[in-house]
Amino acid sequence: MGVTLKNIAILGSTGSIGTQALDVVCAHPELLSVEVLAAHSNDQLLEKQIDEFNPPIAVLSDIAAYERLRARRTFRSTKLFGGRRALIDAGTFDGVDIVLTSMSGFAGLEPTIAAINAHKDIALANKETLVAAGEIVMRRAEECGVKILPVDSEHGAFFQCLNGEDRRSIKKLLLTASGGPFRGRAQSELENVTVDQVLAHPTWNMGRKITVDSATLVNKGLEVIEAKFLYGVDYDQIQVVVHPQSIVHSMVEFADGSVIAQLASTDMRLPIQYALTYPARIDSPVERLDFWSMKALTFEAPDPDTFRGLRIAYEVGRRGGSAPCVFNAANEIAVGAFLDGRIKFLDIYRVIEGVLDRHAIVDSPTLEQLIDENRSARSEADKIISALEH
Repeated sequence: MGVTLKNIAILGSTGSIGTQALDVVCAHPELLSVEVLAAHSNDQLLEKQIDEFNPPIAVLSDIAAYERLRARRTFRSTKLFGGRRALIDAGTFDGVDIVLTSMSGFAGLEPTIAAINAHKDIALANKETLVAAGEIVMRRAEECGVKILPVDSEHGAFFQCLNGEDRRSIKKLLLTASGGPFRGRAQSELENVTVDQVLAHPTWNMGRKITVDSATLVNKGLEVIEAKFLYGVDYDQIQVVVHPQSIVHSMVEFADGSVIAQLASTDMRLPIQYALTYPARIDSPVERLDFWSMKALTFEAPDPDTFRGLRIAYEVGRRGGSAPCVFNAANEIAVGAFLDGRIKFLDIYRVIEGVLDRHAIVDSPTLEQLIDENRSARSEADKIISALEH
């Protein structure tokens, strides 16, 4: 099937997913055109991206970064906007066909909803959007006739395995996890691990925050919640399977006992490209699998007692309401504190559990209530972190 030219907005263009998406654009300039580039504060990299891709619109949500770039440069064919409101509006402009939401964390929620309201298809790399507000986002996408195309390698795998299948025949979603850098370690071995050790992921090259989440298995927990909303399954139908080689990106078991898996190299450009060019498959620069040289594919159960981020995610997912939003907010603050050297690795769990223990969960929250719950949870996390530091 051929592909018509698609005009894309990339929200989070200076991050890991954003830069790899631009690699995909470079590989297929006849198929993908950049209309909007949006970043938070990396004005120097955004400047280089503007020079290379000449988008009509560019955004820096951090006002100080926006002022730096505006003082330094005037662009002939790119209008530069600054501030949080500009980021929220970045995916709504006329001429944009699909919005890649690849900024990190809760910050992606409002821009994603704004793009959906503007009837733009979404290439979703910001899992926190569905974790925090899955019911609201999926309902609004259905109302607007918008496609949500997953970019996470695991959810991209599910999406491909389910292509053409009746989703009512799903028996189980088998969500694979690498196990992170500490697979097989006891909890006592993790108390004093360093930031550098946590960031040494064995198979994937990702951003700092998601790499920490992979080590705690919080990332896999976030993906569990995301899968529930993307595919309309119950939590009992989502099983996490540790697969250290990261070749099988996920699998679907059907009612008749058949299992379909998606395999590929560990290169995020593949799921990014598939989301941007769907429903077509086109040539890509990723390394091909060599089954003659592949020695083994192994699978095992996760350890939710040592890496209890996964267990907590199932608990808050089943609780519903604002609980997943609070979980995500506490984790974002805790991971930031760990990366800054303020708390230890296992303190991430202590912060999350402390925030959840202190919050009264709101059932069926509105978007405005979720924004308030997110703010409140972050404040509570900061208090717990301050206490841990003393």
